[in-house]
Amino acid sequence: MTAERSLEVITPENIDEALGVEVRADQSHVVSPVVKSLAEAHAFGPRAWPRLIRCDGQAVGFLMAFFDFDFTVARPAAGPDLRSGLWRLNIAAGHQGHGHGRFAVDAVAAELRRRGTTRLTTTWHVGHGSPEPFYLGLGFRPTGEMSGDERVGELELQV
Repeated sequence: MTAERSLEVITPENIDEALGVEVRADQSHVVSPVVKSLAEAHAFGPRAWPRLIRCDGQAVGFLMAFFDFDFTVARPAAGPDLRSGLWRLNIAAGHQGHGHGRFAVDAVAAELRRRGTTRLTTTWHVGHGSPEPFYLGLGFRPTGEMSGDERVGELELQV
C-alpha cells in the first residue's frame, strides 16, 4: 500500500497540528521550531510558503519555502542575488526515515518549477545532527557560501 502524502496551507483549523510537529531532541539545535517559522512567514508575507505535511491524513512534518529572497551572502557588491528554495524542513520525530523529507523537497521543487525557477537553494547546519547527508543524498551541492553559520546548497531543477 502506498502512503498518501500531501501539503496543506496552514489555517486556523490545522495550526495546532503544525505547532505540534517536533523533531527529535538531538536535532532541535539544527532546525528552528515551527512557531518561529510561522512568525517569519507572517513577517515575510507572500515570499514565504509554509505548509503542513500530511501522510495518510496525519500531520508528519512542516516545510517552508521562500521565493525571491535577496541571497547576497558572499558578494554583496555584485548586487541582488534573488533565490528561491527550502527555508525550513521539520519532520516529526516518529516519522523520520519514511520518505516525508524527500516528498517535501520534491514538492518545493515542483512549486519552483511552476514559478519558472531552475535551482532550489537551501541551507543547513554542519556538525552533530546535521541534515547534510540527507541533502547531499538528494543531489544538493554546496556552493562554497555560508549564510550565518549554515552551509548553502543548491539543487539544479530539471525542467
